[in-house]
Formats: sequence, structure tokens, C-alpha cells
Amino acid sequence: QVQLVESGGGLVQAGESLTLSCEASGSIFRPNAMGWYRQAPGQQRDLVAFSYTGRVTSYADSVKGRFTISRDSAESTVYLQMNSLKPEDTAVYYCNLRSLDGSSDYWGQGTQVTVSS
Repeated sequence: QVQLVESGGGLVQAGESLTLSCEASGSIFRPNAMGWYRQAPGQQRDLVAFSYTGRVTSYADSVKGRFTISRDSAESTVYLQMNSLKPEDTAVYYCNLRSLDGSSDYWGQGTQVTVSS
């Protein structure tokens, strides 16, 4: 089993920054992919940013140029640097770790990010 623990959420004003962290522990398989999804009230859970082996990354169009995803070399921790935050970024942010073939998939408990206008 793999456990994911997120941290770094909070309440900020529009234009400010936050950095989320997610640390994996347990039987971590490598190589893997790690990233972030978010879910606003009444909305589906959407991809925010993901990091794959070889430093390949992908971002939702809504966060490109504002958010940056990074990982440690051990492939056990992922970060999300969020700049120029907007009220529409308000959501619960979930960390996800998955195997490259998609056969294994783990989620964190979520961390709340609230951006006030």
C-alpha cells in the first residue's frame, strides 16, 4: 500500500502564492507519475498538473504560466507552486500517484485551497 499526505493548503488573497506538497510513503513503485487534481463544490475532479518520468509535465490550460509542478529525485514527493492565484482556483486539491501503465492508482485525502477576491 501507498500513503499520500498533502500539505500547504490554506486561505490566501487573489494574486498571492501557495505551495502544495505531497509525500508518498509505503510500498512506492517506480517509475511512477505524480500530480494534482482539484475539485470545487458541485464540480467534477479535474486534472491540474502532472509529472511523468523524464520530467515530462502536463498542465490544465487554466493554470499554465501560473502553476509549476516539480518532483524530488526519489519520485516520492511532488510539489505544486501556485502563483497569481485567482478565486476560481478555490477547490480541494488532491494528490495522485499512479503507475505508468495505470494499473495502480492512489489518492491523498485532499487539502483545501481558498482564494478570496
